[in-house]
Amino acid sequence: MTTRRTLIRSLGAATAVGLAGCTSGDGGDGDTGGDGGGGGDGGSDGGDGGSGGDGWTQTDTVDMTDELAFDPPKVEVEAGTTLTFENVGSIGHTVTAYEDKIPDGATYFASGGYDSESAAVEAYNNEQGGNIPKGETYEVTLETTGTYEYYCVPHEMNGMVGEIKVI
Repeated sequence: MTTRRTLIRSLGAATAVGLAGCTSGDGGDGDTGGDGGGGGDGGSDGGDGGSGGDGWTQTDTVDMTDELAFDPPKVEVEAGTTLTFENVGSIGHTVTAYEDKIPDGATYFASGGYDSESAAVEAYNNEQGGNIPKGETYEVTLETTGTYEYYCVPHEMNGMVGEIKVI
């Protein structure tokens, strides 16, 4: 009887941890409407200074956390702004643009300086290329207006994705 109770408790705890990981990546739901997200450019972003009415946060810093999330998951910056990704957790992350989900004419970006998504993924898989360790940062300056979608190579399946709207 004790073994069965222990098993049930363990399964309950594992389920709770698993669900917590899923909910921390909830911001990733925005990528299902990534192309349509540009339609929400209305005046709600105006005088807030913190976050727009449609879920976009005006900031030039994105944290990468042990909860396997970019925080905030959706940021809005002006063209020419340098965006800093800071690993505030204890596990490594990457910042890797989806090559087919950046504006036409935009320069591709990925931590490690790779010039394509396939090169970034291959480098990470072979030698953890592009990995940003605890306490380190990665910076990118985006000049082309539009919406950029990106992810963390080892944690994409956990929902570690984000969006940048450059205005």
